[in-house]
Amino acid sequence: MARIHDRAAVLERKWTMVRKAGIVLYVIALVTVVVGVDVLFFRHRFWERLAANVGIVAVFGAVYLSFLKSP
Repeated sequence: MARIHDRAAVLERKWTMVRKAGIVLYVIALVTVVVGVDVLFFRHRFWERLAANVGIVAVFGAVYLSFLKSP
């Protein structure tokens, strides 16, 4: 019985590591999109760039809360 419990604990730790890695990749994607949009479209326009960045972060946050957050 203890062996089954040990396997469950190992699987839980692996799942936690995979989930954290996924979140890290998601944040890297967010930063990449924000920087890419800034450089490509809004280099010298402060207010437009700020609005676009807020919108991008809001979309990423909505997707995270809708699909990726654990129940």
